[in-house]
Amino acid sequence: MGGRVRRYRRFLRDAGAWARGRLPRGVAGGVRRHRWFLGVLGLGAALRVVTVLGYRPALWFPDSYTYVVTAIKPRPDLVRPAGYSMFLRLFEPFHSFALVASVQHLLGLLVGVLVYLTARRLGAPGWAAVLASVPPLLDAYQIELEHLLVSDTLFATLVMSAVCLAVSRATGPVSPGSSAPSRTGGLVAAGGIGLLVAAATLTRTVGLPLVALFAAWLVYRARGRVLAAGVMIAAALVPIAGYALWFHATYQRFGLVGANGVFLYGKTMTFADCAVMRPSPDLAVLCDPRPPAARPPAQEYVWSTDSPLVKLPGITFTEENDALAGRFASLAITRQPLDYLGSVLSELARSFTPDRPVYPDAEVYGYYEFPATPPLPPGRYPATEGAKFARRYEQGPIDVRIAEPYAGWMRAYQGVARLPGTAVLVIVLVPPVTAAARRLRRGPAGVSGGPAGAGSAAWPLPWATAVLLLVMPPAVAEFDYRYVLPAVPAACLAAAFMAPKPSLHNIPRNVRI
Repeated sequence: MGGRVRRYRRFLRDAGAWARGRLPRGVAGGVRRHRWFLGVLGLGAALRVVTVLGYRPALWFPDSYTYVVTAIKPRPDLVRPAGYSMFLRLFEPFHSFALVASVQHLLGLLVGVLVYLTARRLGAPGWAAVLASVPPLLDAYQIELEHLLVSDTLFATLVMSAVCLAVSRATGPVSPGSSAPSRTGGLVAAGGIGLLVAAATLTRTVGLPLVALFAAWLVYRARGRVLAAGVMIAAALVPIAGYALWFHATYQRFGLVGANGVFLYGKTMTFADCAVMRPSPDLAVLCDPRPPAARPPAQEYVWSTDSPLVKLPGITFTEENDALAGRFASLAITRQPLDYLGSVLSELARSFTPDRPVYPDAEVYGYYEFPATPPLPPGRYPATEGAKFARRYEQGPIDVRIAEPYAGWMRAYQGVARLPGTAVLVIVLVPPVTAAARRLRRGPAGVSGGPAGAGSAAWPLPWATAVLLLVMPPAVAEFDYRYVLPAVPAACLAAAFMAPKPSLHNIPRNVRI
């Protein structure tokens, strides 16, 4: 009874504060405690509002039209899984790509909030948590990516949601004296992680290795108990297997996409030397006599009409062509493993350049810049066909309308507010280097002097997630600037976990922290 009375009095006190135009005591304390983050979040929200006002209804990428086609006519696509298309389908009754872009901006803000709250919850100092939220909230290229009708923002949100859930205390080890609800809560959280990873995989197939990564993490967190990992794997594989069955019903072959061999072939053509490979006659038709240094980027071997693969009969992504391309790529990798490794590392290094040199070509690079003039309508099939479905989705024109001065403000902002590749490299290196330094400083009594928060033990998962997302595209396809951005929030979270906290022994007694 006393508790109800106290809650009622607190309600009356807070209501009175609101009536007088003041923040209640608890709310005011929270605002003061998180004021720096709220400032960053507010600025990020304002920038996104300016973007929505400046570019209407949204910005288009060549892949966007395929996503819209699948949203209107649901079926597995041979090149891209249908997760993002189903996301678009959720908003199809509103007939507004502007709404889709606005929701993606909200997801971008959510990623920043997840980074900050998770960092604080696991003991990171406030300044580190705020800094970790800055790249996902304020990077101009991140904001531009959110305004593009592509899958990366949704993918990044799903991955970060899984990471933040996985490092939370809910999935931690179950102590012998703990209650059953705690164990049950951990299993429910593990199932949620699995569903998030499955959704990420069905949005971008690069998420599939995350199933193994998160399973290993749960086994580690549970001190060898595999039940949580088993629940997570089952929750992830059931939707993925269901999608594979849908794919089989459509194309009479199992898979999530039908282009893995094709993209890996494009990747290997950056180094493949048929004189070294000595391919069989059926594979030799895919050789390029030009030396690797004179060849175009990997994507041209997938899409260009000059590609040996594209010249083969039938569409590029038939089962036969994909299998042939996959066999060629496997032969190139096994016969030239060092060349393959060098190609992966050289592509990965593009993630860490101080500037943003044009790559893979000016056309693709231009899609990542806020335009000064309306982009031209698509000129390639099937984008021209997809544009018809897009107009049906919008129930009106889909041409990009540029409104000044808002668009000009974002172009100017993009010229100065971006995360350099060298900064990404530093962020990625901070956690392992800091962990190694603390091990070296560890005294004979085993005291490392590191932070007391749980985050100091949680950094491996977000760090490994970031590294995997950076490495996978160059390993199986090619580097692209937009593939770097989903890895940044996880890397920032890992770095925040390793930030030093002030020692209580070194703080004067009259200083409050």
